[in-house]
Amino acid sequence: MNAGVGSIPGIHHVTCITADVQKCVDFYVSVLGLRFIKKSINQDLPDTYHIYFGDYVGTPGTAMTFFGWPDWPQRRAGSGQVTTVSFQVPAGSLGFWSNRLKNLDVDHRMISKFDVDALVLQDADGIEVELVADATDDRWKPWREGPVDPDHAIRGFHSVTMTLAEMAATFTLLTTTMGFRMVGQEGKRTRFETGAGGPHAILDVIESPEGPEGEESIGTVHHVAWRTPDADTQKEWRQELTTAGRNVTPVIDRWYFKSIYYREPGGVLFEIATDGPGFTVDEPSETLGSTLSLPPWFQVRREHLDEILPPIVVPTTATTGAHQSVVHPTPGRREGQ
Repeated sequence: MNAGVGSIPGIHHVTCITADVQKCVDFYVSVLGLRFIKKSINQDLPDTYHIYFGDYVGTPGTAMTFFGWPDWPQRRAGSGQVTTVSFQVPAGSLGFWSNRLKNLDVDHRMISKFDVDALVLQDADGIEVELVADATDDRWKPWREGPVDPDHAIRGFHSVTMTLAEMAATFTLLTTTMGFRMVGQEGKRTRFETGAGGPHAILDVIESPEGPEGEESIGTVHHVAWRTPDADTQKEWRQELTTAGRNVTPVIDRWYFKSIYYREPGGVLFEIATDGPGFTVDEPSETLGSTLSLPPWFQVRREHLDEILPPIVVPTTATTGAHQSVVHPTPGRREGQ
């Protein structure tokens, strides 16, 4: 492990690609009970949405985000990608969740990994999601007005699973540079933890040399962001990773946090994002997600964006909605956000 920066505390956010922002909102709010915390734009492709879900305030470690890119192709996820996003729910809540998913006609199945039970399902775009019965209330701010009772609600991320064609170089980066430690193995799955370990701080890697190579497309995870407490530590991480041979972007101001991006040796796009300033920098916590939020440097585009972006209706009941969204212009590939 490096002797300089220390270790990553855990997951900051996970960003995916959706074909239909409205169906995405319906699923993550009405089915999973996350709060719609931010309606913004992709800062690299500012005529398209970037939407965020999380706990009451979008605490780092709870934010699931999506780029709305409906004209992109839809292909199967594969090696070189995050292939499963796992959320933590309280132990003993899987019965509640299984009944809820059944009532909402969401297919799901029970599995067990490392002696912990979980439910596996797919979101509206086919991304594999797990609800893992291993949770902590640390740093979680409940959304008490949401469709899921706080006793059973998602507490944030539990872990992410990456599928790689070959793991050796990634193993070295994780354990030598980024401060992860290997804590277990089941078949082709290797589990790593970082920081204090436990939910929020778990990374699983599946080595699958025979599997298909993943492509950036609808229904795939674009990147996973790891936490860092502040901008100074982030700069230290950039130096550490550059020294380790990674091609790291300059620091990019995303308004809600600052970011650096790089690809780990297996091809997965990593981000390291600061914990602050957070999603209440431009909206009070009570009304998060109620307006189109734009960084100051995009305010001049507000009138144009109001005209071209489709409206989003945030569900207020525990049943899924049925809304249509408008097709965006075809975007090009970008590294971050």
